[in-house]
Amino acid sequence: MLHRLLLLAALVLAPLAGGAALAHQQKIAISTIALNARSGAIEIAHQVPVHDAEHALRAQGAKSADIIGSEKSREAFARYVTRRFLLQVDGKVVEPAYVGSEITGGSLWVYQEVPAPSGGQAVLRFNSQILTDVWARQENRVNIGGGTKVNTFIFRAGSVPADAPLTP
Repeated sequence: MLHRLLLLAALVLAPLAGGAALAHQQKIAISTIALNARSGAIEIAHQVPVHDAEHALRAQGAKSADIIGSEKSREAFARYVTRRFLLQVDGKVVEPAYVGSEITGGSLWVYQEVPAPSGGQAVLRFNSQILTDVWARQENRVNIGGGTKVNTFIFRAGSVPADAPLTP
């Protein structure tokens, strides 16, 4: 009888524990920089967990931080992301244009682009400090390239910029 009660309790409490685990900050953001030869643009896509984004907005003083239900909240966080990601192309600081954002699963995606140099080859210098001002343990990964030729760089609070070639 005691065995059945323990099993029943475990079954009832398991979904609650799983929900609590999903509610914790993941403290990781992933950005991808790739050349789109068809459009002639360097495309940047940032992926941030929705819960982390909402927590960051609240930490910055937003009264209502609802990334899924409020376009205003989503756009406010997208603006924050674009300010916290720095990019140079061939030694020149560039400000990638904001293209838009969307929610897929539990992630907020923020898209940017900048015109690629002629020939599509460039030396990039970049630094991702997304959410490092919110959490000391935040880790940001930046992937350069696409397909099977991807280089990954990891940034934390205070990390110095990294350099990588961008090739077609």
